[in-house]
Amino acid sequence: MKSITWLGAIIALLGLIGLAIPVFTTSQTKNVASLGDLKIQSTEQSTHVVPMTLSASGLVLGLVLIGIGAYTRRTA
Repeated sequence: MKSITWLGAIIALLGLIGLAIPVFTTSQTKNVASLGDLKIQSTEQSTHVVPMTLSASGLVLGLVLIGIGAYTRRTA
């Protein structure tokens, strides 16, 4: 397979994942204070949203790249 087809497949897969899971949460633990061996930590959660237009555009671009790779393979 050509590299353009593999690139298209990866981009299309990322677009599908973005459409399937548009919102995800990450957590980060930070040290708030420390006195000797005593440490006080805080965990903060952040919510991230993947725009639907970005996911759909990635899916379409990936499918177009796969099509171009298949077309150039047949003509060569």
